[in-house]
Amino acid sequence: MDVRRRRIALAVMIPVVVLIGLALHGVRMVSAYIATDALYTVLVYLLVAIARPRLRPWWPATIAFAFSTAVEFFQLTGIPADLARELPVVSLVLGERFGWLDIASYALGAATAALVDAAVSRPVRRSTGSDRSDPRGALALDPGERLGE
Repeated sequence: MDVRRRRIALAVMIPVVVLIGLALHGVRMVSAYIATDALYTVLVYLLVAIARPRLRPWWPATIAFAFSTAVEFFQLTGIPADLARELPVVSLVLGERFGWLDIASYALGAATAALVDAAVSRPVRRSTGSDRSDPRGALALDPGERLGE
């Protein structure tokens, strides 16, 4: 996939990730809590991958995880909680309370983003003609060839 198409594909995913995250934000279940934190890191992953589309997927994943974890540790200062009391939307970006489960969720989000990105952006292997593989499938036969010969 060329750089332009990759950037477009990544950019299209940003509103999807944000909308899913916002939809799950008010759900009071542990699974929704984990998902929203994971999606936070997926969003950071997408932004990094758009900025540097030629990086292998583990780089944006590492950067996204490190950024998310740094924001989580920043919560220990109390500054994000103070800011969120003044402007509640800040809690969506900076959070309010430190939690180890959040860090585990960030790891899940970074790993998932990298694995999906690697699977989707993997170049398609083309047959060179020197082997007998066929894009129609493993059981494609040459004309006149019989199964088992």
